[in-house]
Amino acid sequence: MATPTPLSRLFTVLLAGGLVGLVVAGLMLPVNLVFGLTAKAALGSYAELPGVLETPATPQRSYLYANDGKTLITTFYDVNRTDVTLDEITPVMRQAIVAAEDRRFYDHSGVDLRGMARALVTNVTEGGTEQGGSTLTMQYVRNVLKTDSTRTTEERASATEQTVGRKLQEIRYANALEQRLGKDEILNRYLNIAYFGSGAYGIAAASERYFSTVPADLTLAEAALLAGLVQAPEAYSPIDGDADAALARRAYVLDSMVATGAITAEQAADAKAEELRLNPSEQANGCAATAGGRDGWGFFCDYLRRWWMEQPQFGDTPTEREQALRRGGYTVVTSLDPEIQATAQEQATSVYGYRNPRALPIAAVEPGTGRVLAMAVNRHYSLAENPDGQANYPNTVNPLISGGPGVTGYQAGSTFKLFTMLAALESGRPLATGYDAPSRLPTRYPAEGDSSCDGRWCPANANPAWMDGYRMMWDGFGRSVNTYFVWLAEQVGPDNVVEMAQRLGITFRAEADATFADQRAADWGAFTLGVSATTPLDVANAYATVAAEGTYCSPLPVVSVTGPDGARLPVGDPSCRQVLDADVARAATDAARCPVGQQSAFGQCNGGTATAVNGILDGRPVAGKTGSSDGAATESFVAYTPQVAVAGIAANPDDPNDSVGATVQSRVISGVARIIATAVEGKPEQSFTAPSRELVGTPRRPVERDPVVDRRTGDNPLSELRRWFQGRG
Repeated sequence: MATPTPLSRLFTVLLAGGLVGLVVAGLMLPVNLVFGLTAKAALGSYAELPGVLETPATPQRSYLYANDGKTLITTFYDVNRTDVTLDEITPVMRQAIVAAEDRRFYDHSGVDLRGMARALVTNVTEGGTEQGGSTLTMQYVRNVLKTDSTRTTEERASATEQTVGRKLQEIRYANALEQRLGKDEILNRYLNIAYFGSGAYGIAAASERYFSTVPADLTLAEAALLAGLVQAPEAYSPIDGDADAALARRAYVLDSMVATGAITAEQAADAKAEELRLNPSEQANGCAATAGGRDGWGFFCDYLRRWWMEQPQFGDTPTEREQALRRGGYTVVTSLDPEIQATAQEQATSVYGYRNPRALPIAAVEPGTGRVLAMAVNRHYSLAENPDGQANYPNTVNPLISGGPGVTGYQAGSTFKLFTMLAALESGRPLATGYDAPSRLPTRYPAEGDSSCDGRWCPANANPAWMDGYRMMWDGFGRSVNTYFVWLAEQVGPDNVVEMAQRLGITFRAEADATFADQRAADWGAFTLGVSATTPLDVANAYATVAAEGTYCSPLPVVSVTGPDGARLPVGDPSCRQVLDADVARAATDAARCPVGQQSAFGQCNGGTATAVNGILDGRPVAGKTGSSDGAATESFVAYTPQVAVAGIAANPDDPNDSVGATVQSRVISGVARIIATAVEGKPEQSFTAPSRELVGTPRRPVERDPVVDRRTGDNPLSELRRWFQGRG
């Protein structure tokens, strides 16, 4: 807190009188303003000190980090500014700005009468040169008022008007402010708000923009150059303006530092001799400019931004929430895991290249929290133009992984059989529920075309020799027997299957799907075969709910959100609820061990459609399910451990009639499994809990088995033909 000097007390008294203000204004204003001085301006009343000057609402950029809290994803800003404390600014920078802009800063009380008089003399004697005699405190007042977002456009513009009334108000505010704040606090605030050119507001942004460093590490030469910029930022900027002028201004600042006793003449000479060593950096702004050029991270960033826009904590309207992100100075530690993301991007692009119209969107979710660990696809998140005939590849900003505006999703095939199994288990039917599954099953649902039998929908098994026969949930799921699950869905009611999917987070984004679910769910027999459009994120999170033994958590892209004051906001905590009985979820997992080449706790698995997964994960407990839509239009795979759930769907996002073909399924399976391997690497192996005997039931007869000869590889004596058919689930 500054102690009022006799001069400051006298000045306050003089300002309170009307006509003396005319004299003061004449001393500090340029000559051309003196003649515009009126008695009204001199005698006018002044409002109390605006609160914004004591607690400025200066816009700051928000930072997005990966889940390690260190790896920068991107920043958001309208104004490139980040506040730092005075301790985070090297002393030579503080000394340089005082020497450059206000040598008597520590001697006056907000207004420097001597400096004003000197400025007036200079203006009169040197003709074209104008000096205003503004102190750092007065400049701070002006900067705050012209950037205050709570003021109108006209009020912000008035903060820089060349009028006597405005200047006198600035004097009063500066003098009052110094009675409330200490000198160091004012200096710190000034350094955080001053404009340094080239889009950099505040010393932190300027240090980064010009030298790719932080204020604490600035050298004397660098500090002097930056201090010299504030007088005419655009003219002196060595990036956008005149480098020679910037060096000349640097020399002036160094000489001023010698005059103030901050440095010696020798130090100044050495700094003047240094070449201009710029190391400029562009601060990433928004999702299309992720830091470090990390391809694919933009899709996660976009998902986070859309999540942010739905959070009422950041404002009552979308506009307020957008402003909060771009001006609020938040630090957001996201849920993105850099290692899992890197593997996911590698796997997505190894299946399809960036210039392939087909895509493999992949999502990874943490069971029990809903935190989204990775989002990858073989596309560049970019607004750049694409070649003719390639509307959305290799560049796009469409939400291909999460769904959203313009993207309803893709059919995930037999992965939806999980919802039928859960509905059946919840209804009291045990895993041992048996049915003699035929090659084709006439149903009660009307249909036409190839899937019709006498006007009724009549689904078929993809490989009758391997799928037909007496099946229970274990081998029905493991071998992906269509007719078994259509029959099972009829027993529990398709509407209950649809409701189960919705309970686990499946969203119907396509209008036709939403209508069917709302109005005709009881007749949606084909739902169990995955005919509804969905997304990898929805499917991964649904399976993560089973991995978490029935605990559903809303997908969450953040770990924490901290405001500029260091306070943590209550938006990073998982939002979870129990939607399934834990025993039901455990029973479903027991059957889901079958597709991936592992064995259920009760020894009932006898073949699977993704047996290679067991070897990729070196026998680590895992569960999952493959999915193929009609005609191999899409190929999907989702798998989970207690620590992670990953889903991938191969499709053509722009042309659902372009079938990706069955041969790609093995690569999708491998890709998802390798992502899981990265996610669990170094973590303790966790086993699944076996379900109760009540939900197991009693198998009607011993099951036929394809013996697994190697726990690590999952190899078995199936023929190549059978291996191919196994991939048709």
